Amino acid sequence: MPDLSTRRRFLVLAICCLSLLIVGLETTVLNVALPSLQQDLGASVSGLQWALDSYTLVLSSLLMLSGSTGDRIGRRRTFQTGLAIFVLASLLCSLAPNLGWLIAFRMLQGVGASMLNPVALSIVTNTFPDRQERARAIGVWSAVVGVSIALGPILGGFLVETVGWRWIFIINIPIGLLAIGLTALFVPESKAARARRIDPVGQLLVVLTLATLVYAIIEVPHRGWSSPLVVGLLVVAAVSAVSLVLYEKRRAEPLLDVRFFRSAQFSGATLIAVCAFAAFSGCLFVNTLYLQNDLDLTPFRAGLYLLPMAVVVMVLAPISGRMVASYGTRPSLVLGGLGMTAGTLTLTFVDPSQSLAVLFLAYGLFGVGFGMLNAPITATAVSGMPPSQAGLAAAVTSTSRQVGTAIGVAVVGSVYTARLGSVPDAVSRVDAAHAGFWVVAGCAALALVVGWGSSGAWARRSAERAAARLTTDLSPPVPPVTDRPDGATAPAVR
Repeated sequence: MPDLSTRRRFLVLAICCLSLLIVGLETTVLNVALPSLQQDLGASVSGLQWALDSYTLVLSSLLMLSGSTGDRIGRRRTFQTGLAIFVLASLLCSLAPNLGWLIAFRMLQGVGASMLNPVALSIVTNTFPDRQERARAIGVWSAVVGVSIALGPILGGFLVETVGWRWIFIINIPIGLLAIGLTALFVPESKAARARRIDPVGQLLVVLTLATLVYAIIEVPHRGWSSPLVVGLLVVAAVSAVSLVLYEKRRAEPLLDVRFFRSAQFSGATLIAVCAFAAFSGCLFVNTLYLQNDLDLTPFRAGLYLLPMAVVVMVLAPISGRMVASYGTRPSLVLGGLGMTAGTLTLTFVDPSQSLAVLFLAYGLFGVGFGMLNAPITATAVSGMPPSQAGLAAAVTSTSRQVGTAIGVAVVGSVYTARLGSVPDAVSRVDAAHAGFWVVAGCAALALVVGWGSSGAWARRSAERAAARLTTDLSPPVPPVTDRPDGATAPAVR
């Protein structure tokens, strides 16, 4: 990438952050519109789950493929293509005549979004060659995640209440078009010196595993565990997952390098990412229904009620990053797990007759936990990894976050549906919300336990051994020495 002026570098950063903002908003902004979707499109709870998960499923499935595609054909080209697909899909979502078409167009949105985040981060990394400037740029990038979380419910609530839920998608169109134009003007093209090979079989197995697993979880409350469809989906998911591992182990440049999981730190970070984001997405899902259906709040007021949680996340995320740099990952992981667990346990006791102070206390505790957890996840994943593999390790954890988001909505929504019953009333809705919060608390508690275990001395030794083996596996073979006087081949010495 050519040397750019300081002004142009920060313009590139702003463009990339703009893309991150609209992608992040789509993960949270639709939550407050769920009751409106129920009324306008006649959607069931499982339909609402698919309206959310169709986007995150596709996004999580294609993240690693899109990152390698940008490295191969050009990051700016891939980024602009992703923006164009995202804008088109947003337009189609705003015109969707029914829930089925909305889900299909949300999947198309996920395709476009998958080309934005990993590619934009690569553009930012290559635009800022100076180490300190790059660190500050990535810090700004990370803060935008908190902004999107904070802005999503409020913006969504305002749009739903004033002009309707379809404007949640319409607002993406001018922002996306602006980003396409600015990218053409200011973002230089760049490619990797040596791009990874495309892995179509591995990609297909990832999609098949995630799609069938989430589909089965969503259908369980309606069909039961003994349903041929549910059993068949779970069998396909299990066979696909095993096939993925066996296939990727034989590839020189796998889509998912299973050798990473020899590191307890990496395995722990992946599981923490899944659990934390499953808890976050599940908590948002149930809270949206609780605030609007049980407390009778308008969409905008429901978004405002979630503001304390989002603000705490936004404030604590950079503080957690500094704590990781100074004290390691364990303090942030433990505080994060404790905060999320305490917050959701508190939510299991809320009901419409209680003081709102209990609800806001729960939101604050949950926000403290989630704000502390995000930073150490990536740090734990890449800790000890060879520099050449750190980017791929971070990509796997980014994928794990999106997988957790999809699974959280699927699992918590299914538990909510099962407890709701066929004829919902005020009592059954509160009972269903409490059941959902108990599942979220379980995810948070698991993140706490895994965070403690994956940040100790044993886990660090495991990461060091895994990194050493990876370095050996990735080192080019040394040719044998054949100049001994007797003509024999001497062993090579590294």
